[in-house]
Amino acid sequence: MTGPKDARMSARISGIGYYIPEKILTNFDLEKMVDTTDEWIMTRSGISERRIAAPHEASSDLALAASRAALEDSGVDPKDLDLIIVATVTPDMSLPSTACIIQDKLGSAKAAAFDISAACSGFIYGLATAQSMIAAGHTKKALVVGVEVLSRIIDWEDRTTCVLFGDGAGAVVLEPCPHGEGIIGTYMQSDGSLGDLLYRPGGGSRAPLTVETLMERQQYVKMKGDGLFKYAVRAMVDAAERTLEEAGVAKEDIDYLVPHQANIRIIEGVRKRLNLQKEQVVVNIDRIGNTSSASIPIALGELKENGTLKKGDLVIMVAFGGGLTWGSILFRN
Repeated sequence: MTGPKDARMSARISGIGYYIPEKILTNFDLEKMVDTTDEWIMTRSGISERRIAAPHEASSDLALAASRAALEDSGVDPKDLDLIIVATVTPDMSLPSTACIIQDKLGSAKAAAFDISAACSGFIYGLATAQSMIAAGHTKKALVVGVEVLSRIIDWEDRTTCVLFGDGAGAVVLEPCPHGEGIIGTYMQSDGSLGDLLYRPGGGSRAPLTVETLMERQQYVKMKGDGLFKYAVRAMVDAAERTLEEAGVAKEDIDYLVPHQANIRIIEGVRKRLNLQKEQVVVNIDRIGNTSSASIPIALGELKENGTLKKGDLVIMVAFGGGLTWGSILFRN
């Protein structure tokens, strides 16, 4: 005799898409712009090139291309979307939200749309939010996008930041599935006391853009790299382990790790702490650079595109970023 059927729901990723701009900026290009070398950049970050948006491309343009690819992959009509979440720290403008701009361009008239800001962890935060709304029965079809045009807020005279970041967008479509399938574990955490390790002082209500703040270059991202590295590996490993524990899954059962592409040394540190083989870790930082909230969905899209991701694979995604924020999501493909 069987008990009552578990009516709880979760969410599955039914479509993945991404978009990266055409322009490639190599380390050798940067050698002509700032006091750096290809060897210096590769040794410290693992990055050899990054993509830069064209002058006419805003975040919504990159996000729209990624969203259309994800919708096509899922077979979901944009008109059937109930929810659009865009994770970004480089919105087209303060208002309206980039999500509302995308909603209009997609023709998703019935979808609720909003942006979230959690820096490099933004996609994880957005995915966890959408999953919970689907699990609660409030949403049937959701689009979650991570997009950044970081080249617009990076100081190209600061070699500690300009060598790291690139532009791009990634998106996924979520649909309901039985509990225990699809997304089976989530974890989010933050520590605002460490916000000064990665921040952009100018452009908000604290320091509006004025002639003075512009001359002080407050419109650009400021970063304390050594401080970030100190926390990143520990926080990402902790997030992954907590997610696995929640789902009752052992590290040995993981098929792929899709980490935020921040720094090859951080990625390697996380891989070793989780006892994973190199072939289990998705890495594209050498070609794409750090695209903040877009990095995980882009990497996930490439994993699927190359035919490596199989039905039933267990994939753990983990991120760490400004805020400070970090988090992880485990799903069965």
